[in-house]
Amino acid sequence: MARIEITQDFTLPVQRVYAYLSEHENLGPLLGARITRVRDGDTSRNGAGSARLVKVGPLPGVEETVTRAVPDELVDYRITGGSSPLREHRGEVRFTATPSGSRLVWTIRFGAVLPLLDRVIALGLERSIRKGLAQVDAKA
Repeated sequence: MARIEITQDFTLPVQRVYAYLSEHENLGPLLGARITRVRDGDTSRNGAGSARLVKVGPLPGVEETVTRAVPDELVDYRITGGSSPLREHRGEVRFTATPSGSRLVWTIRFGAVLPLLDRVIALGLERSIRKGLAQVDAKA
């Protein structure tokens, strides 16, 4: 199983960072992917039950579903459909207020159908997310 953990501080308040990053369509540049909303959440647009189709290059897309969302605090999600070499993919994005703005801790765990493939995918995914998060203060 691969594990990615990224901590990023922002100058913006936690409410703005959460609002920006919980919006599915804003995740495309972070993931280096095309994101299409599949459905809104059970009680809010980006809350639990909301889903997105994530497509990277010519590869088939995967559906990610938000399993839990606590405004300004937490988004949990997992892959729920599509064709993916990943297995048991789970993501957790935690948001906290700090004296100078906010902090995000993004943890992703997954395995893969082939040995070491999870580690190769983790390297590219982590690089893309770090690059995208560095621009959130300017975009949110």
